[in-house]
Amino acid sequence: MLAQAEVLSDFGRWEKAYSSELLGIEVRRMLDRLRLESALDDIGLASAHQETAKLERAIGRVRLTRPVLRRASLPMPTVVKTSDALHLATALLLQERRGLDIAFVIHDAQQAIAARALGFPCVGA
Repeated sequence: MLAQAEVLSDFGRWEKAYSSELLGIEVRRMLDRLRLESALDDIGLASAHQETAKLERAIGRVRLTRPVLRRASLPMPTVVKTSDALHLATALLLQERRGLDIAFVIHDAQQAIAARALGFPCVGA
């Protein structure tokens, strides 16, 4: 979706995909910003919302529970924004509690640095 074709071309090749429920908020805020900046017309906005809904149906969403919030508040090995800390904490808890091998699908270079510092391979950044 929106300039992430190389990442989305791999979508569906994974056994399972997860995200913090924060993803839906972030995507919708981005779409609203793009609409207000006239970077998306009505057709583009409708298409982006359809793709967002399709993506959300295809992935497991992890709630922002107290353990996730606590984990996100702990020190990180690199500079991390609050929203990135929530995504990283979600991944760490999934890895610990479910024993999953996790790779980050990511577009933000700083978050990729933090994810790699925590031992996660990254796709897209």
